[in-house]
Amino acid sequence: MRVLSLGWGVQSFTLAAMSALGEIERVYAAIHADTKHEASGTYAFAEKWLAWLEDNGVRVETVRPEKSEIVTDRVGGKIFIPAFTYTSSRAGGMLRRQCTQRWKIAPIRRWLQANRNGERVEQWVGITTDEAMRMKDSDVKYITNRWPLIEKRMSRRDCVLWLRAHDLPIPPKSACVFCPFHDTKMWHDMKKNGDGDWQKAIETDERIRKARPPYDLYLHPSREPLASVNFDTAEELGQLNLWNNECEGICGV
Repeated sequence: MRVLSLGWGVQSFTLAAMSALGEIERVYAAIHADTKHEASGTYAFAEKWLAWLEDNGVRVETVRPEKSEIVTDRVGGKIFIPAFTYTSSRAGGMLRRQCTQRWKIAPIRRWLQANRNGERVEQWVGITTDEAMRMKDSDVKYITNRWPLIEKRMSRRDCVLWLRAHDLPIPPKSACVFCPFHDTKMWHDMKKNGDGDWQKAIETDERIRKARPPYDLYLHPSREPLASVNFDTAEELGQLNLWNNECEGICGV
């Protein structure tokens, strides 16, 4: 049984589109693990292009976690994202990440167990050469991971070029709106857009603050409230760009 892990980002969409257009083997299903916290742009993209994949022979299955809470309501309870905090020595640290297992891996495996009928599973993962360090073997015996984009020696940029060559759109970066691993550009763009994603991120940052006493928790590595962090670029702060750099159109995808 061959399945594809579909995150609706540039790499996994490229992989699904390649299967849809017959450039690689067909899959039994493309499985999207909806965390319920994706950016609005990702949901809009998925809504538009899910039908295209299915019309071209790629069955899309969306699975969701049984619970998607970020933090339990009681003080000192569980928090499921790797927030930034302090230790007793005031050194910086992060909590252990539990969101991927809880919101993505577990729902996918529940679906696989309900549908594989005892078959072994070959699971395609959209990892490219520039992030090969993310390649990991499955930790369960019935799943074998495979990385077709690595096999094709494709980078993230190669995926963008492939999509353009096939007149397909470039998806926005897929991630939870409040992910502590966002880089400055991701936060900057979210704040500049000023939509509901930014407000949800701020609300999440404030909600987790006192969830694990005695040390406060933060979404940003500066360990400052997200609403007060300055994400302005040097040019926006009035500094001349001496190098005349231009975006190549693949930042943050």
